[in-house]
Amino acid sequence: MTPVTGRHVLLGVSGGIACYKTCTVARRLTEAGVQVDVVMTAAATEFVRPLTFEALTARPVMTSLWERGKALDHIRLGRETDLIVVAPATAQLIARMAAGMADDFLAAILLARRAPLLICPAMNDQMYQHPETQVNLTRLQKQTGGRGITILGPATGPLAHGEGEGPGRMVEPEVIVAWTERLLRSAAPFAGKRIVVTAGPTREALDPVRVISNRSSGRMGFELARAAWLRGADVTLIAGPSGLPVPIGADVVRVETTADLQEAVSQALPSADALIMAAAPADYRPAEARTEKRKRQEGPLHLVLEPTQDVLTSTAYWRVKDAVIVGFALETGDVESQAREKLVSKHLDLIVANSATEQGSGPESPTNRVTLVGKDSVEALPQLPKAAAAEAILERIGALMAARG
Repeated sequence: MTPVTGRHVLLGVSGGIACYKTCTVARRLTEAGVQVDVVMTAAATEFVRPLTFEALTARPVMTSLWERGKALDHIRLGRETDLIVVAPATAQLIARMAAGMADDFLAAILLARRAPLLICPAMNDQMYQHPETQVNLTRLQKQTGGRGITILGPATGPLAHGEGEGPGRMVEPEVIVAWTERLLRSAAPFAGKRIVVTAGPTREALDPVRVISNRSSGRMGFELARAAWLRGADVTLIAGPSGLPVPIGADVVRVETTADLQEAVSQALPSADALIMAAAPADYRPAEARTEKRKRQEGPLHLVLEPTQDVLTSTAYWRVKDAVIVGFALETGDVESQAREKLVSKHLDLIVANSATEQGSGPESPTNRVTLVGKDSVEALPQLPKAAAAEAILERIGALMAARG
């Protein structure tokens, strides 16, 4: 079961070429267990037939105020739905919304609504930049007080054939789906909180070509950042080298060395409600890094390594009162005992421990089996996909945040 199973979303579709993308939004939300009711303007039905959305959602599609037996559906739907998403929102629909018009089924629902509203503009770049369109968007933004309006986009990119690139392109379906989940899930204790997550390895240079690093992929930290943002938090992800896609919604700070990581954490932590230190910084660096590449012909290479700064210990100086501080411990041997030692020595609220040698766990695995070690508790989780493990970890962090008010 997904966190949004059973929720009710009304998907409004107006007449723009981006309609075809909205089919993907409808499909993905339905697959996630959301009940999706689609309302189309007359112009939208010229781009995509209502039957397409009926097939994707297994729900009837509404297109007219004048259907028999549905005289008050625009009132009912505007009140009963958990969220209204309008994608695409054309310049014409935005103008009608700003003017408070109710001249078709979708506009009437938007005027009568009580549910939060997510608007995804899509139009030609000249139409988007026209002063009247900007006035209309500003008018809608001023309605956010108590009206729950979020304007998402538009993106900048290729427009309709021959129109080149510019602002006006509807954001991609995966972004709309992510924002829909965020708005459906956003609640205490994460809503409006600032969460700092570190992820991935760091690299220490031997010379301009070679580095010392470790096996961390960054996946666990990226999943934690994604899940925290979906819960309504403002997320800063401080990430070492990683080829993973950036989580939607997170502000990403890229770092290379352990010193870079320490500096980035010191900048972000004073405004953070929680720090989740999932990164795997290099513990050692060359005592001396060469400025030119060392040649193989020079023979055996003898390295002198020195320890890097312990970033998590150093955060004690920048922590604010009541911030929740979470560490990670990837160990061999007695994992739980070593994790508890770190919990105490580094003054942490929670430590996430796992074995570096267990199959299906560790840095390069898509799954993980972690033990959550707190000051007065130990919880061993089963082996889970890292996305599911992230949700379980955040449940525990959320409880700690709630306990601190």
